[in-house]
Amino acid sequence: MLPLPLDYLSRQAEILTRFEQVLEQHLDDLLAGRVEKMHELQDFAAALCLHPGHLSQVIKLASGQHACQFYQQKIVRVTKNLLTNSDLSIGDIAHRLDYDVSNFTKFFKRFTGFTPSAYRKAHGSSPISSH
Repeated sequence: MLPLPLDYLSRQAEILTRFEQVLEQHLDDLLAGRVEKMHELQDFAAALCLHPGHLSQVIKLASGQHACQFYQQKIVRVTKNLLTNSDLSIGDIAHRLDYDVSNFTKFFKRFTGFTPSAYRKAHGSSPISSH
């Protein structure tokens, strides 16, 4: 197999960086209420003027992770921050991230081993109802 040209490798890094920036901005917009729906891969690809398959392939090559893993990890980090540093209810956090409470709880527990309320209790923030 031939090595990849350096300009291709730098383009991969550029795409990965732009993807992370667009992802960060989207989550900021989602939490601030500027958008109501969570983007899917094709939305990020469109924002970067790339085909979704190409974006997915480049992210995997450049980072070793699938694009959805970046998204999931970022959502978990944002959630942990909100659970420990805000007075938002778990229901409010779920809705801001475009989840219903049940699916949000399942998602968070799958990645952390904790329910959102258990995580909040374990990390010192006062428990708040999920309604």
